[in-house]
Amino acid sequence: MPRPCRCRRVCEEPRFRTFLPENRSNLPPVTLFIDEYEVIRIVDLENRSHEECAQQMCISRTTVTEIYEKARTKIADAVVNGRGLVIDGGNYQVCHGSFRQNCIGHCRWEHQPHCFSISTKSHGDLKMKIAVPVKNEQIYQHFGMAAQFKVYTVQNDQIVETEFIQAQGRGHGMMLGLLTENGIGCVICGGIGNGAVSALDQAGIELVAGVSGSADEAVAQLLSGELQGDLRAACEKSQHGHHHADGCGCGCGGDHDDCQCKR
Repeated sequence: MPRPCRCRRVCEEPRFRTFLPENRSNLPPVTLFIDEYEVIRIVDLENRSHEECAQQMCISRTTVTEIYEKARTKIADAVVNGRGLVIDGGNYQVCHGSFRQNCIGHCRWEHQPHCFSISTKSHGDLKMKIAVPVKNEQIYQHFGMAAQFKVYTVQNDQIVETEFIQAQGRGHGMMLGLLTENGIGCVICGGIGNGAVSALDQAGIELVAGVSGSADEAVAQLLSGELQGDLRAACEKSQHGHHHADGCGCGCGGDHDDCQCKR
């Protein structure tokens, strides 16, 4: 019986996913899996050994070699035959720095501060919307289970309007659609899962996670450049929320007033 395929760890989702030659052939595009992309990034771009790549991705060296050879063949096919290249799919899990202290390789997150401060954009005359999951004006600590968001409209680094939008706490997939529909450009939250982090990043929504306390105060600190978050701790909090002894398994942490699951 074959061994089950081991999930490969990648630092983050690729930021550029589609490459098209100027004079394309009629052949369908080549799909490069995200774990294949990660091996190419580590071995060819960072010029590291297959052994180092294996340690960082938590797989064997022979698996790295197999992935590397397949990836190189796909890239060669795209370049030589004028086929488009799409990076998507594969068997992987996203790290986002959650394992950086245990990462044997040269993790790209190692050069980022453990508690980071988001760089506030220069908004000028443009408006920006910031969303915070809340309960009683406090930052709700489980992004995917939030019943509502408080939305702050900011212009010239000043809050000009606030409103509440109902979220119903149905998971990060629905949350993402709600946020994009309302033109949200930044989210401040407490605990959040890796899947939601990836989804927000793909949607181009800035994130400050691992924040607690008053939502109003957090937004004020963000605008002044003083807000600090801790993404790794936020992801760990989200994972631990599914295992509270007094919880129900949904991540509510025992806060059953807002729990949407069946108990």
